[in-house]
Amino acid sequence: PANEWDITIVDKSATHFSQPAFLFIPFGKYRPEKAATKQAPLIPGGVTRIDSGVDKVDPDAKTVALSNGQELAYDYLIIATGTSIHPEETPGMEDDWHGKVHTFYTYDDAIALRDELARFRGGKVVIHITEMPIKCPVAPLEFTLLADDFFKKQGIRDAVDITYVTPLPGAFTKPAASAAFGGLLDEREIALEADFMIESVDVEESKIVSYDEREVPDDLLGTIPLNMGAEFVTASGLGNELGVVPVDHGTLQHPEHPEICALGDAAAVPASKAGAVAHYELDIFTENFMHIIKGEEPTEKFDGHATCFIESSGGKAMLIDFNYDTEPLPGKFPVPAVGPMSLLKESRLNHMGKLGFEPVYWSMLLPGRPIPLDPHMSMRGKKPVS
Repeated sequence: PANEWDITIVDKSATHFSQPAFLFIPFGKYRPEKAATKQAPLIPGGVTRIDSGVDKVDPDAKTVALSNGQELAYDYLIIATGTSIHPEETPGMEDDWHGKVHTFYTYDDAIALRDELARFRGGKVVIHITEMPIKCPVAPLEFTLLADDFFKKQGIRDAVDITYVTPLPGAFTKPAASAAFGGLLDEREIALEADFMIESVDVEESKIVSYDEREVPDDLLGTIPLNMGAEFVTASGLGNELGVVPVDHGTLQHPEHPEICALGDAAAVPASKAGAVAHYELDIFTENFMHIIKGEEPTEKFDGHATCFIESSGGKAMLIDFNYDTEPLPGKFPVPAVGPMSLLKESRLNHMGKLGFEPVYWSMLLPGRPIPLDPHMSMRGKKPVS
């Protein structure tokens, strides 16, 4: 019954950004103002919203100290504060920020990179990942492929050398997908620099340097800085070294404080930090939560399910579907053997699916309306890779 609930949302931002749009803004493919909306209309009736940050959680007293001086008591606490970029954690990275060093992982940064690309006429372009995990692990790869297409359309691709630099041993975390994505890079004559653990950005010499003393020169560096969780998570003793919350991978409950749960990018689970993961988590978590508040054991387990479109440029995209235990495999999605979308294969239809998801995001996902996708990954219709 509604009179037995007291639900409060604490959020220091009054604006919601559609982060998938940040990928397209630098190439002039998306009007920035379309990526933002006010949060207030999205909040259900009967729910209190407080415009504030959080300073600290006291899990023993079950209180939350807010940045505005308020203190809230709770019976259950759900942490869904995501992650943010921290260029200051890498020596030299901020020395020429929005000069030769850019990223597209925030709204303002994506706009600044758009303006820089409009002026760029040639040279060495490096797309670089500092450390995993990051939000949307395929986004840097997508950006690289879209950059290749952008420079071709500008008529300057022959004047641009593109290098994709990653701390991973290949283009992606999973072997089959890594091989497929590596092939896309080869086809477009994009160099791959793998196993690169960055030590510093040398702005004066225009290069990035790894701990094993490898150097990659650049005229324009598009970097993905270290991704970390909210500061209050660390201050409260609830996070790991990156400030994300360790949880049971199936129930998403904190191991020492089961009344605390973490969802989406704020949760330390071995799944992609991606919107689809957050969606599948919530489909399972809401049912589990009703058992938790009754003192019952959760009945469902999140399996790490992730579904990701990967823009491969030229009006095509790839699609991958995987979970904790199963890497991306070829097949059809969402209906086994029927599709109509192909897994681990470039297609025009996959590209249309990615574009078509935007209205679903705004009209269904954000308001919390059900989407008819199984939160558990299915092996039906998938073809194991030998």
